[in-house]
Amino acid sequence: MNNPIQNRYDFVLFFDVKDGNPNGDPDAGNLPRVDPETGNGLVTDVCLKRKVRNYVQLAKRFQTPFNIYVREKAVLGHAHVKAFKELGIQLGEESKSIVSKDIYEWLDENDLPNGLSIDSDEDNNSYVLSVAADTDKKEVKDWLKDSKPSKLIKDCINDVLKTAKSRRPTADEVELGRDKMCKDYYDIRTFGGVLSLKSAPNCGQVRGPVQLTFSRSIDAVVPLEHSITRMAVATDAEAEKQQGDNRTMGRKFTIPYALYRCHGFISAPLAAQTNFTEEDLELFWQAVMNMFEHDHSAARGQMAVRKLIVFKHDSVMGNAPSHKLFDMVKAESTVSPVRDFVHYTITMPIQADMPQGVTLIDML
Repeated sequence: MNNPIQNRYDFVLFFDVKDGNPNGDPDAGNLPRVDPETGNGLVTDVCLKRKVRNYVQLAKRFQTPFNIYVREKAVLGHAHVKAFKELGIQLGEESKSIVSKDIYEWLDENDLPNGLSIDSDEDNNSYVLSVAADTDKKEVKDWLKDSKPSKLIKDCINDVLKTAKSRRPTADEVELGRDKMCKDYYDIRTFGGVLSLKSAPNCGQVRGPVQLTFSRSIDAVVPLEHSITRMAVATDAEAEKQQGDNRTMGRKFTIPYALYRCHGFISAPLAAQTNFTEEDLELFWQAVMNMFEHDHSAARGQMAVRKLIVFKHDSVMGNAPSHKLFDMVKAESTVSPVRDFVHYTITMPIQADMPQGVTLIDML
């Protein structure tokens, strides 16, 4: 892999939404997020990070070193176990027990959770249940509740589970695990993560070099609520209740139009810790500029990245405060209410106005 980046970056990102909900709040019935004092719309940093992750996984198809750690329906601990296995680090002793043929047949017919395995030696008429040392015991117990085996099988598995001996990795092993996770997973290398899970080998914590602020709309927004109708029902009971009318009512929330502004920071010293490279940086720019192109849905309406202004510092530590650079970028509306991007004017400095050691890049 290439060497980590050697320059600090700050950037301003503008994106908009038309007739959509850019980031619903699950604690408020999925209403668009709004600052209650100013009325400005909000989009969280994790929302945009999610879209960057989604773009990278589509572009790189989970291939190392561009795999994605935080992804839909992922069990995060499995990635930790995989990392230590690939490093050849043993984290305890597995447990084995000879079981009857009836128990073997039941286990063989069911999908076993991670860490459990069943083997047979037909020639010697023997069957062995194995539990790996790093098995997530809570996951196995949850599986037992869902699969509902007989008491004999349940007791057998619990007995073997009790004798599996795990151990915590040493400080040096934690560091190796951390480096391995940074090497294999793009989002850890980029955004960092808390990798000290109770149910999996500890890989420490990672401070990512790329950080984003909440996005805030330039002007106040007016969330709208719409009634929607589905011309079908889910069950026969619903159909009978409606005497064949078969309609389902619902609600949908949108913002007519809003232009959002987000600030971002990329630290070269932190990039050195995760080995965030120039190739990673180029992929990040591509993901930011295209993150809405494969994220369209009826709920989000029409969303687009409108402007990406990058300030590249000539040094690792930087040549000017980020807030002074951000203050040089303005966005103002020419009409009210605004319903289209053409009604905004974005002004930015020219290179001659830049502080010494800072290069202005109009990326989009």
